[in-house]
Amino acid sequence: MLITGGTGKVGGRAAAQLGAKGVAVRVGSRSGDPRFDWTDHSSWDAALDGVKKVFIVPHDGEKLTRPFVQRAKELGVERVVLLSGRGADVPGYAGEDSIAGRTHIDGEDAVRTSGLEWTIVRPTWFAQNFSEGLFRDLVLGGELRLPAGDGAVSFVDAEDIAGVAVASLAQDKHVGQTYELSGPSALTIGQVADLISSATGRRVRYTPLAPQDFVAELVAEGWSLADAEDYADAVGPIRRNMDSRLSHGVQTALGRSPRSFALFVKEAAAAGAWRH
Repeated sequence: MLITGGTGKVGGRAAAQLGAKGVAVRVGSRSGDPRFDWTDHSSWDAALDGVKKVFIVPHDGEKLTRPFVQRAKELGVERVVLLSGRGADVPGYAGEDSIAGRTHIDGEDAVRTSGLEWTIVRPTWFAQNFSEGLFRDLVLGGELRLPAGDGAVSFVDAEDIAGVAVASLAQDKHVGQTYELSGPSALTIGQVADLISSATGRRVRYTPLAPQDFVAELVAEGWSLADAEDYADAVGPIRRNMDSRLSHGVQTALGRSPRSFALFVKEAAAAGAWRH
């Protein structure tokens, strides 16, 4: 099995779960052996050599999933599991210029029309964005300054996303399924701040910003205007309350309830995720 993005939040967890089951895994990364780089097509063949199943963590910003899946099929891959995202099939979820949106929409079509066994995994926002991703620095700064309004999000734990991916690689019953993944409840960013504050003893507050003010702050910090606007657009569905919906993909695929955000916060705090 090959896992692209094998050192990331989801790919790394999938590799660890498979390793714990004694499954041989090839971790696809630029530091891997063999090396895998999404943007270097010459690295693909070695990473795919002898591989029958692939977990695809796509490269946002470019439509690389389609040519990669085509090459994987040519080299004998039989099953692909694609990490997509919530809203890929929802009009108005992402802006027309959304980088991730373009990647996911084209990637899903590429997988479905590939002729391979396929499963698509569509998670909502990762809980781990607060501990090892996009929002961690804001937590450490004590203030979540985001253009999220009072919208709620059914944050999903990356361990659950990886668990569904691993099951889909290993078990035939998941072939042809599209799993929408969320946590068991929806939380506002203010509620998230309160949970992190309680678990860490560190005061974290939420300050809602207008999108234009958020963009202006990022630009003042040195971001390019395009990147700042992409960030604001990515948070837009939260503000429009399009991420509060609960999905049942974890329960359907794994036969258990998804992990709660409160449990994630407790474990992340105990592991030192928010220590300077």
